[in-house]
Amino acid sequence: MIKSLILMLALSLFLFACAPTIQEPIDDNIDDDIEEPIDEESKKPEIVFVDPVETNQPNTSYLPAFEGQTRVSGVKTTSPFTKSVLTTLLKEPWGIDVLPNGDLVVTEKSGSLRIVKSDGTIGPAIKGFPAINSNGQGGLLDVSVSPQFTQDRMLYFTLSLRSSQGSLTGVGKAKLSSDQSSLSDFQVIYQATPYFNGVGHYGSRIVFDKEGTLFISTGDRQSLQTRMNSQSLNNGHGKILRINVDGTPAQDNPFINQANSHLPIYAYGLRNVQGLAIDPLTGSLWASEMGPQGGDEINLIESSKNYGWPIISYGEEYTGAPIGDGITQKEGMEQPVYYWDPAVAPSGMTFYSSNVIPEWENNLFVAMLRGQHIARLIIEDNRVIGEERLLSDEGQRFRDVAMGLNGELYAITDQGRLYRIGK
Repeated sequence: MIKSLILMLALSLFLFACAPTIQEPIDDNIDDDIEEPIDEESKKPEIVFVDPVETNQPNTSYLPAFEGQTRVSGVKTTSPFTKSVLTTLLKEPWGIDVLPNGDLVVTEKSGSLRIVKSDGTIGPAIKGFPAINSNGQGGLLDVSVSPQFTQDRMLYFTLSLRSSQGSLTGVGKAKLSSDQSSLSDFQVIYQATPYFNGVGHYGSRIVFDKEGTLFISTGDRQSLQTRMNSQSLNNGHGKILRINVDGTPAQDNPFINQANSHLPIYAYGLRNVQGLAIDPLTGSLWASEMGPQGGDEINLIESSKNYGWPIISYGEEYTGAPIGDGITQKEGMEQPVYYWDPAVAPSGMTFYSSNVIPEWENNLFVAMLRGQHIARLIIEDNRVIGEERLLSDEGQRFRDVAMGLNGELYAITDQGRLYRIGK
């Protein structure tokens, strides 16, 4: 028994002697060098809410469908930014986009394309477009730079095409020369039939989605004769359309297999959409729509959806009479995410996809014609939670706004100005 105890004790001493030595840490604060996760939300500037920006009486007595659908709290930019007029020499500019080298492409309603340097130097008028109807709201309208521009040098345009049958919204494309002095091989790739003898409501914004297909907006042509076309699927009036770069309808369009439908239709029931923008975070499509007297809208556009015009509206006729039955809601028809009353006439728009001015990141900027300002909208969970009016002291009808390459915004006005807004 004693021998066994001695043997066990000896074995224990041997194992203890062979065990590895455990060193105490030199610094008790062993987590000092481990970076704490950064809370991205805490880096964003605090939103400064103020009173609602709209103080005028509405045109109508309609009530919103939900809280925050109109006249939300105002917001105020606290980060410093500058505004400057790069030129006043443009002639009725309508659309603006940015080339990969930072130069700007600007359409002029009468039928010219201009290349504008970032210092405001304007190039000569570039021609090469088919016959357009520039009367009224028509002309050479929007422009969008091909996502593969460095390879194909293609520009895409919307314009009001003219013929003996009337006019319509058309989509065309052409190649910009390497010296940026001319266009070649202009092709009309889509026409929003039918033709109509009128000069209003062409809609006419154009944007590329992430798949490289084109979204185009059209209007109802501003006539009681054509107004209900917005509710019909057999024509191109009052629609959001989706086509490939060769003009063929996108194969996953919602009505592609429906008999007697206009195949490029993506969404319908719209009055006159003059603003389209893709949310850079979600890829979703947003639109600004001009209402009648009051009832200008911001809509989240989704495939196959009916946006109600002229069955429902938050506006009224210019005579003061109700639109149709004077209703604002109907089953099967979409509500605007946001609307304005009285009218501000929203036009081109863009999302701010930079953090150069941190509190603007992912905000939506909308050019206002009648309102004569640029609206900054803060959107959370597909709802507008704040609105700010920028450049409202300039007295300009803002037609379009585009995002620059270095965190700046560019805006054009009907009076011929080009603004730079940013750091």
